Amino acid sequence: MRSSDGETRDLVTSRPGAGWDYGLTRHPYHRIEAPKGPHYCVYNRRHMAVCFDDHSTEDGYWLLRQKAAVLHTGEFPLQFQGPDAEALLNKLFTKDISKVKAMRCGYGLACYPDGGLLVDGILLRLAEDTFWYAQADGDFYSWARAHAAGMDVAITDPDVFVSQVQGPAALDILAAASDTGMPDRFGYFAVARVPFGGQEVVISRTGYTNELGWEFYTEPHHDAEALWAHLSAAGKPFGMEIFGLDAMNIRRIEAGILNAGSDFNTSTTPFDVGLGRFVDMDKADFIGKSALAGAATEPRLHGIRCDGGEPLIAAKVQLDGKDAGVVTAGAHSPFLGHGIGYALMDSAEHGIGTRITVGCRDGAQHPAELVALPMYDPQAEIPRGKRVDIPVRP
Repeated sequence: MRSSDGETRDLVTSRPGAGWDYGLTRHPYHRIEAPKGPHYCVYNRRHMAVCFDDHSTEDGYWLLRQKAAVLHTGEFPLQFQGPDAEALLNKLFTKDISKVKAMRCGYGLACYPDGGLLVDGILLRLAEDTFWYAQADGDFYSWARAHAAGMDVAITDPDVFVSQVQGPAALDILAAASDTGMPDRFGYFAVARVPFGGQEVVISRTGYTNELGWEFYTEPHHDAEALWAHLSAAGKPFGMEIFGLDAMNIRRIEAGILNAGSDFNTSTTPFDVGLGRFVDMDKADFIGKSALAGAATEPRLHGIRCDGGEPLIAAKVQLDGKDAGVVTAGAHSPFLGHGIGYALMDSAEHGIGTRITVGCRDGAQHPAELVALPMYDPQAEIPRGKRVDIPVRP
């Protein structure tokens, strides 16, 4: 295999010395994570913690579900500023960006001309002519620059880093950390500027977990150590701790949140992977629109329930003994008590309820079933604060 073989993987650790990592970027909280024994992946050429030596993946999962967990991410915000910023973004994204009001977020999905997916991310509108696009891993900067020719818009790297505070106590922590209490009208996908210990910080009511939560954006002018000390002190009474991607991955699969480059790629359209609701075919032309107008609209990607094992990424999905798809994500859910994952089927005719077998981490094919996504909380009541029950750890 070209990456993990299901038994080993390659992660980044810190060692004494200098050189050969000059193409990579550490986030501002790297030194704070160091005592926890972090192991990093490289995401947008930035380090993002996958796991820590001081706690298990399952401990991290339950921290997220019962208290509050923080991930310092590798998401890469780009800034679009100028009179033509909105017009360019409407050209690049499948959604109607003009509907995203100032101090609100939108979901930005970009396609190639053939309808294949390029990247996704969260778009923050900070002003009428200023946006941040916190993109997933992918080469979007050059793509945007190429399509901005002749337009009055500046596309820059503002050197901003995104961190997530997620879990049932997340909003209590925000209220405690803000010098002025909870910001007004801070509903789902809202943006606000909040003073934390005297430093004004952009925050958004978003996250990659479908838990209650928010994200904060560390800018170059911030005193990152003082900011973290302030947030950490506010979160300590609520049990807030740092955790990694391994734990978050379980929750995002349960929630039906997709990962760019693995769950979708250049060969899949938004419809193939269940993202058709983020395509506005009635808006003005955008890149990929003509191809999507003639594309099949039935999804090929579904959830996996597997009682006998943990689905292995890149393993075969079989139907009646014949290859019928591939596993794009897999984990064991401590909450649901069984293996979970995603299956990208070769054909849309095999939908929810189909009995399949999937390759698992033990090397065997196990019986499984295609299930709807998300696997629970289908109306996203948890991140909206409408469902506040905290699950009990078995």
